[in-house]
Amino acid sequence: MLIVQKYGGTSVANIERIKAVAERVARTKKEGNDVVVVVSAMAGETDKLIGLASQVSSNPDEREMDLLLSSGERVSSALTALAIGELGLKAMSFTGRQVGIITDAAHTKARIERITADRVKRAIAEGIIPVIAGFQGITETADVTTLGRGGSDLSAVAIAAALKADLCEIYTDVDGVYTTDPNIVPDARKLDKISYEEMLEFASLGAKVLQTRSVEFAKKFEVSVVVRSSFNYNPGTLVVKEDEDMEKVVVSGVAYDKNQTKLTVMGVPDKPGIAARLFNAIANANVVVDMIVQNVSSDGKSTDISFTVPKTNSKKAMKITEEVADELGAKGVDLREDIAKVSIIGVGMRTHSGVAAKMFENLARHGINIIMISTSEIKVSCVIDAKYTELAVRVLHDAFELAEM
Repeated sequence: MLIVQKYGGTSVANIERIKAVAERVARTKKEGNDVVVVVSAMAGETDKLIGLASQVSSNPDEREMDLLLSSGERVSSALTALAIGELGLKAMSFTGRQVGIITDAAHTKARIERITADRVKRAIAEGIIPVIAGFQGITETADVTTLGRGGSDLSAVAIAAALKADLCEIYTDVDGVYTTDPNIVPDARKLDKISYEEMLEFASLGAKVLQTRSVEFAKKFEVSVVVRSSFNYNPGTLVVKEDEDMEKVVVSGVAYDKNQTKLTVMGVPDKPGIAARLFNAIANANVVVDMIVQNVSSDGKSTDISFTVPKTNSKKAMKITEEVADELGAKGVDLREDIAKVSIIGVGMRTHSGVAAKMFENLARHGINIIMISTSEIKVSCVIDAKYTELAVRVLHDAFELAEM
């Protein structure tokens, strides 16, 4: 088998951890597999580099930031290759450039366009274990780019797709994907298997196990992904194409996200094109809008438009919204930050009725008011007061009997 193994920042946090990773890689190789390793920067290193840049510049140039931040993964890849070499195996470190990871020119959040991987293929054929610096690529004009937070997951999945690997193992500090956060629900259960669609929802709804873009890539190229812990040898969670068994389970898990703010534009004239003007302005500022609710104001002649954005973008979104609201002659803009989003996820929702009603009923029974609702084929999300987040997660986990399957 050809296995791509990705090790996150906590897995390569120090020399002791790097030596443990080398032992795991050596064990996989000695079992008769070809191995390609992708590493993140050592834990805290990226934040340290960002801190250094902020001491030099109040508004660092993104091209320079990419070159700076890419150094973290280069350090850990070289150290990991050295550690593997000490165990008597041949290993060689590679940068994103040397692998041939070609991206667009969107610095700090580049998208992969293609991977040549010729040098990596030659190394594998020669019995060498390639150790690749994750999170980075290069433009057609030879500028270094980075793939955004969590980009090493994307590097690993994309490399697995390019090499047609049999498996992509994502090693982190958790055992796999759980029905919900075990810190909130101690009897949360680890899932043996989850579909790409469910994993995408988990990732986008606040669960930080896998980067969203890496799951999209895995789904597109049907890369089998396993999420495992580098701190033990327990089996992980397999992320694969949906099968019939998965639909028998109505709800697979509960996710939550406290990184949400709600903006409401009050008294907007009720005529065509108003929403387009508002959300075009927000989109042009690269702010991602999640949930949107529009309802008629009390005067019957205007509407209120509410929407949620990540907390990190709240100030930018508020400024733009106030400017547009002023142009439109709206009555004002309200910002609310004490909210959270709680969601239930499961491909079985497609074939089972009454799931949303059960969710609403159980939240109501515990006095949890729903502020906004959003649904898709396989998820139902509710915005609630942030102070009820943990209670809501426990209530829904119990209601759908997720610990007992």
